[in-house]
Amino acid sequence: MTPQSHTTRAPAPEDVKAQLRTSIRKARLHRSERRRADLAETLRDLALQVPAIAEASCVSVYASRPHEPGSLPLISALHDRGVRVLIPTLGDGLQRGWSLYQGAEDLIERAPGRPPEPSGTFLPAAAIQEADAIVVPALAVDADGTRLGQGGGWYDRALEEVREGVPIIAMTFAAEFRGPGEMRLPREDHDVPVHAVITPEGTTPLPA
Repeated sequence: MTPQSHTTRAPAPEDVKAQLRTSIRKARLHRSERRRADLAETLRDLALQVPAIAEASCVSVYASRPHEPGSLPLISALHDRGVRVLIPTLGDGLQRGWSLYQGAEDLIERAPGRPPEPSGTFLPAAAIQEADAIVVPALAVDADGTRLGQGGGWYDRALEEVREGVPIIAMTFAAEFRGPGEMRLPREDHDVPVHAVITPEGTTPLPA
């Protein structure tokens, strides 16, 4: 009697992504508020050295939630320079859109767990075409430019509107960037790659 052979299937990309998200979110909880604030200032300084951001008249930046790589110092610095900053906003029926940043006091959390949003006029999804650089959040990024997001697909859909040639730049923590020689992240057809990643250790261009 021939022993029955068993074929081990590789886990589906969405299952791998779900496991990664869980482990990364848990790891992020261990950073103190003071440490996160210090890292956010480092990320700001590095981002402002990126030519596409430094020379932009309009930049799209995510408004960070607790435990994410902090973006508020960068948003504030750009605003102080007179740069128009587009912040992701959800409109009626969870419609994807943007609002212009008017100041820290203007950012409000409209629902528990959601990123803060400006209270001003809701701009349609196509408003992202005004941006000269896009700064997006990431749970992880690899050397091929693959970005692991939160799982809702918000940015993958929103980035379809970006003008050709505009750089998409992810911000994440150093341990969450998988450099050359490290295991790659799973990438699906709908995943939009990024052109660079900023961690507190520096900025790395990527072959997106």
